[in-house]
Amino acid sequence: MTLCLDAGYSYAYYDRARGDLAIDLIELQGKLEQLQLGKGPRDPKPLIQELLETALPGFERDLREKQKELQATPAALLAVQAPAPIPAASQAIMAGVRKYSNIPVSILAIYAVPHDLGPLIGGDRTAQAAFEAHDEATTQAQAKAFESGVPSARVVRLPHADHYVFLSNEADVLREMRSFLRSLP
Repeated sequence: MTLCLDAGYSYAYYDRARGDLAIDLIELQGKLEQLQLGKGPRDPKPLIQELLETALPGFERDLREKQKELQATPAALLAVQAPAPIPAASQAIMAGVRKYSNIPVSILAIYAVPHDLGPLIGGDRTAQAAFEAHDEATTQAQAKAFESGVPSARVVRLPHADHYVFLSNEADVLREMRSFLRSLP
């Protein structure tokens, strides 16, 4: 059994059709390192073919999506999200990331769609609308991917909930968790 509280993103379920910049970067780095003298296979032709046909085009897609996301993000929110040192625990998690695409257990995934970002957006209504539209589209796409890729998943969407849905929508989360737990064999 798995429970995802606004955490059902690509690190929890990897949608091959959409990819993920962070996950695909780790995999691409590993493949590129194999091209260094003495580190790769005796015959690098299959690796190079895979890079050309799959890994690099997928990574280019990831970069284009990230560029669209950054263009849609209001300046005030970009400032809050400025790069900060990554805690050792988070580094360890990302170092061990896998592309989870076959999940054979019951799942309750609760998404904030779109997120309520409160004062982080600032007063620019146009920027806010653009960011909310992008947030809703990407989060909805991930929720739909979870639903179609993991038939045992129960996916719940809470509109305009905080990222911490268990705080902003405590009653909804508790109701959904109780219902989910009662449905288990």
